[in-house]
This record gives sequence, structure tokens and C-alpha cells, in this order.
Amino acid sequence: MTAYREPRRRSPPLPAPRGPLSGEVITALRTGEPPRDRRAADADPFGDDLQLALYVLYELHYQGFEEVDEDHEWDPALLGLRRSLERPFLAALRAGTRTDADVDTALAGLLVEPVGDDGHSVSHFLHDDGELWQLREYAALRSLYHLKEADPHAWVIPRLYGRAKAAMVAVEFDEFGAGREADVHARLYAGLMSDLSLETAYGHYLDAAPADVLATVNLMSLFGLHRSLRGALVGHFAAVEVTSSPGSRRLAAALKRVGAGPAAQRFYDEHVEADAVHEQVVRRDVIGGLLADEPQLEPDIAFGIEATGLLEDRLAARLLAAWRSGSTALRAPLDRPRPPHGRRHRT
Repeated sequence: MTAYREPRRRSPPLPAPRGPLSGEVITALRTGEPPRDRRAADADPFGDDLQLALYVLYELHYQGFEEVDEDHEWDPALLGLRRSLERPFLAALRAGTRTDADVDTALAGLLVEPVGDDGHSVSHFLHDDGELWQLREYAALRSLYHLKEADPHAWVIPRLYGRAKAAMVAVEFDEFGAGREADVHARLYAGLMSDLSLETAYGHYLDAAPADVLATVNLMSLFGLHRSLRGALVGHFAAVEVTSSPGSRRLAAALKRVGAGPAAQRFYDEHVEADAVHEQVVRRDVIGGLLADEPQLEPDIAFGIEATGLLEDRLAARLLAAWRSGSTALRAPLDRPRPPHGRRHRT
């Protein structure tokens, strides 16, 4: 096996637009001209056009885009357009979640995994029946987050106090490799992708990702970039950490079953033990500390947990419906992989 080498960092190219909203954003970034007023309220809040427009605007706060002026990050016209996109997205999230859930109730709901129409969760399906092509699709889609894993959650650190801040930093420290570059989780994920013969460049699979994937990533940026939603971001972080360990165990087993390499298995193996510990820290010290300082944020924390479940349910339904029918869940199919380690794979 060829050892994974982290590619030289560079910003990805702008994606292809998927409608008038995303087209307006992408044109404005290419030309530098102010975006025209578009009625975001008329767009599907979970649809491709609005979600891609939001994703592109949020990405200006992360790695940006090739040949796009970095000063666009704080362009007033683009920020105003972003706000007009966020409003219907946030309203749809609130409409789709319970308004009376407390933190304990919301956390208890995490024991029920996101499922498709057949009642099967994605990690159970991939563990029991997943084929190599489906695991590759899943890895490609999740790369939009995992190649910047923990970055969106870092926005909340300066907005916390005392025990909650200390605990949040402790968990994030692990996510960023505990001071070791080779153990940064985003880098481990790139190794997973390399073992699956996937392109490891940051943002490479944006054009292939459907709106349901974009929404799961946009949710973190929406919560992270607004101080008023700091409680919701803590709720999202809790949802990720509480559900990670059992799902990671199944995904590691699935990758081993199809013959993926050790780097692919290592990413999920790393999350089995680490996130079991993180779950307790997040429950006791991040959430507990935040509620001790700001008890009025309990509904926001519960909302963050519920909104995460809403979007993961939507994504699970899409993935499983496509895979059960033998179809790709991507907007464009992946190239066939090279059989790694000289082994043949069931595809």
C-alpha cells in the first residue's frame, strides 16, 4: 500500500450553480459585483439551490475558493444575502422540531438512530449489507465535513465560560490530534479516502453532494457563526459525540469486511473509544457547565440536538432509498476504485 501523503493545501474551485440563488452567489464571487436581490423566501429551504448558496457563503469563513478574493468573507452585500438564506432555513428547522423538548428528552432521543423508510439505519445497513461502492459514496459525501472535522464547533469556544469552555477545548484538542499533526481527525479521514481510492482534495465532492448532505454541514456553520445560537451548536456537538461511538464501530467493521485498508479502518476505530469518553465530558461538563452559567439556553441546546436528528433522518432516508434500489446516492456516480492490497471486492 502506498502511504498516504497529505496534499498541498489549496482552496477548491467554485462549484456549478444549481439555481438562481446559488448562481447569484457564484457569479458575485467570480466577478466581484454585488449580488442582485433574490427572493430566498420562495426557495425550498432544504433544496439544492438554497443549500448550495449557503454552503458557498459559509465556506468563505473556512478555506475559501480558488481565485476568489478573500475579502469577500466580510462583504456586506454577501452577508446580507446570507442572512436572507439563513432565515427560511432556520424557520424550517424550527418547524420540523419539537418546541417543548428539554435537554434530557432530546439526549434520550439520540438513542434512536436516523433511519430510512425501511427502518434501517445507515451504519447498520453498511455493516450488514453495504458494498464497497456504497461505502465509497458514503465516504465521499461525509468528506464535506470530515475534511474540516471540528472546525465548525471551534466557533463556540470564545462564547463559553469556565467549565464548559475548558471541557469543550479538551474535546476539540483530541479532534485536532492532541498536538500531533498525523492524528488530526481531518487528516485521518483523508487517509480513509485514500484507502478507498477517493480524491482527498478538500471540497472535491461538493458538486456530487445532494442538498441533504449540504444541509448537515450548513447546520454547523449556521449555529457556529451566530453567537445567539451558541446553545444550539453545543446541542449539535453533543448529538455528534453521543451517536459517534456505536456507529463508528459498525462502519469500521463494514470497511474491514469489504477489504478496505488499515487507514480506512483506523479513522472509525479512533472514534469508537475517543467518542465514548467525549460523550461523558460533553454531557457532564460542556452541557452541564453551560447550563450552570446560562440556564436560559436549555431550549436552544435541545433545539440543536433535535435539528441535527431532523437533518440526519432526511439524509438517511435519501441514502437508503437510493442504495436499496441499486442507485447512486450522489448527483454523479464515482469512478470505479482500484482493488487495494491486491484483493478483489464485491461491487
